Amino acid sequence: MHDPAPRLPFPDATASDGSPAPHPLLAPVLGYLGTWTGRGSGGYPTLDEEFTYAQEVTFSHDGRPFLAYEARAWLIGPDGQPVRPSARESGWWRLQPDGRVEALITQPTGIAELCTGHVRDGAADLTTHQVALAPTAKPVDATRRRYTLTEGDHLSFVHDLAAVGRPLQHHLSAELRRATAGLRV
Repeated sequence: MHDPAPRLPFPDATASDGSPAPHPLLAPVLGYLGTWTGRGSGGYPTLDEEFTYAQEVTFSHDGRPFLAYEARAWLIGPDGQPVRPSARESGWWRLQPDGRVEALITQPTGIAELCTGHVRDGAADLTTHQVALAPTAKPVDATRRRYTLTEGDHLSFVHDLAAVGRPLQHHLSAELRRATAGLRV
């Protein structure tokens, strides 16, 4: 008979709170760790009208040289209350020694983006390297995402989109505030 499965998670914590220490390559993005919430607005030429949305973005890590990324959004009605879920994404930001970022971002609508970019002075700028689409997904050709940390635990988000035959143009922007700090996946 063999030993039972080991207890998980494996003990590799080095931080005083029991979470793993951040990998040194995460230094340029340590300020992003945690959960961010706020509101934004969006639109696109193929939509009937502009819209307001609430957003929650979480960045976490498990001690390896990448961030786990998750974003959720809800459409907001004229009364300021959520109407229904909107976008949802998850993925990974892989940090490179020279400050470059390779990001994989997937959406349940059948879109997977491979983005590349850099992080400098609290600002991450990611542009499309490649887009993979499920057979029934909306045609997306390119995106550009900018995340900017500002004073007082604010995170600005701007998303440009080239889709359904349209050129790259503004799609979304939001102002988020830190809701929680976070250090692990």
